[in-house]
Amino acid sequence: MKKTTALTLALVLILGCALGLVSCSKKAALKIAVPNDTTNEARALLLLESLGYIKLKDGSGITATVRDIEENPYSIEFSEVEAAQLPNILKDVDFAIINSNYAIEAGINPAKQALALEGSFSPYSNILAVKEGNENDPAILALKAALESKQVADFITETYDGSVVSTVDALTDGYDASIDYEALAGKTITVAASPTPHAEILKVAKEILAAKDITLDIKEFTDYVQPNNVVESGEIDANYFQHVPYLDDFNKNNGTHIVSVAGIHVEPLGLYGGKQSSLDAIKK
Repeated sequence: MKKTTALTLALVLILGCALGLVSCSKKAALKIAVPNDTTNEARALLLLESLGYIKLKDGSGITATVRDIEENPYSIEFSEVEAAQLPNILKDVDFAIINSNYAIEAGINPAKQALALEGSFSPYSNILAVKEGNENDPAILALKAALESKQVADFITETYDGSVVSTVDALTDGYDASIDYEALAGKTITVAASPTPHAEILKVAKEILAAKDITLDIKEFTDYVQPNNVVESGEIDANYFQHVPYLDDFNKNNGTHIVSVAGIHVEPLGLYGGKQSSLDAIKK
């Protein structure tokens, strides 16, 4: 009798679907694109966890990937994409979590267009980095002082409107009193950087150093690997594009010996709408 009743109900449901009398459509899974590089993917997932959309396994840290998702109550589908390509594929997914530097390059204003922004956590401060052993080189200290200047902090605040946030506590006038700038006159310092905002910020430091007859040669890179490789090889003196958790993982996996000299700014990751314009779509 029970089997007959269940069969009858099933037939009624099928007939209702066919005639359009009841809704039988299954909600299509929403797709969220996240950076595929170590640490930035984890940052993206931690942002989603903070919003209540997923739960990561206990102990998941800054190297977490989508395989560390323990609970996915809204059946979100994840697409792991090279960070630089996320703005380009935004229109093809429901949402994407994008690094602020790539968002800004693509004409997206994180402070105004992000549906959610990661907090300005200090572990993710973008750093000036050099090969181990060069931390106290006078030229590097001169560059550090220039980046820690009030001029640079003001430039970041006025230019990026909260999309990039200065993390320098004790602002300088751009110069280090312990350095013999006369001895550095005529020297060229090379630094590898992402185009936005790093190379833009470095141009302010370049003006500060130029006043002491020091040339800052800014080399732009669009990936996260070569800037570390050229510093490790000694081809370039320093780089400015990454945060410490990324650098630590890079050193571990590549046998490099690069160290942080100073934290300059934070670029909060943002969650942006592609096919969807509101986060309400996730829970519907």
